[in-house]
Amino acid sequence: MSEECNHNCENCKIDCESKKVDFRAKLNEHSSVKKVIAVMSGKGGVGKSLVTSMLAADTMREGFRTAVLDADITGPSIPKAFGVHEKAYATEYGIMPLKSRTGIELMSINFLLEEETAPVVWRGPIIAGTVKQFWTDVVWEDIDYMFIDMPPGTGDVPLTVMQSLPIDGIVVVTTPQDLVSLIVEKAVNMANMLNAPIIGIVENMSYYKCPNCGGELKFDAGKQLFGCEYCRSLFSEEEMQKVCKENEEATQSRSQEDIQQEQEFAEHTNLYECGSCGAQIVADDNTAASFCYYCHNPVILKGRLSGEYK
Repeated sequence: MSEECNHNCENCKIDCESKKVDFRAKLNEHSSVKKVIAVMSGKGGVGKSLVTSMLAADTMREGFRTAVLDADITGPSIPKAFGVHEKAYATEYGIMPLKSRTGIELMSINFLLEEETAPVVWRGPIIAGTVKQFWTDVVWEDIDYMFIDMPPGTGDVPLTVMQSLPIDGIVVVTTPQDLVSLIVEKAVNMANMLNAPIIGIVENMSYYKCPNCGGELKFDAGKQLFGCEYCRSLFSEEEMQKVCKENEEATQSRSQEDIQQEQEFAEHTNLYECGSCGAQIVADDNTAASFCYYCHNPVILKGRLSGEYK
């Protein structure tokens, strides 16, 4: 490496050994993965696992073979999100991923632990090596799109994923708070440094939907009104009444044709029950409700399959 090296190999004209190093890991010889999309944030708790799960589910509905690689070794959420709790097994060809009810291939450290709640107390290099093994040792069968659920931060695992795997794009997840935006910007800058293309930004938790009228209350960064966590709503009573009134006026202005269409829709709906939080959810005959409107988990929904609600 030259003493004048600025670590930007793309524009560097000096011929050195650093430019010739290829950190990419070899995919299992029995695997086939066409596109790899990483979902990252830099900040924890913004909904990366939710966005990863929803992207995988929606892509599967479009007719593509989909997989999710859970790269969050110390805090895996994918098994719980898809309701998969079995253990992975190995064959002579490699480790076989588990599948969700809709056929999405999944691999997570929780599939290899004896107990789901057992902590993974490993140092960074071992964790990064495990993520790399999910790419080299797991047999991914003819996957069109693989989504990687990244852990928070810009440390060993994100660096390993971006350098070792052929990333085709990154989806950044954020929430409307100044503190979150500051940390997310670090992840964006990391992606730019490693020439990983950012193909989308998702702002999660950007509004609160009133359970009474369905009106949307926007989150203004730094201006949230938090009341008592036990007995008060997230927003002030005045703001709730304002949105409810606006929504009521909009409802009253509907035409008779709109009302008739809603009634016809209601006659062709099924009532679901969320297997995670117990909420009742309405979905039409052609669209299966995959994600709970209340707890936002891509859980198994009861009712439609059992015929309990019709």
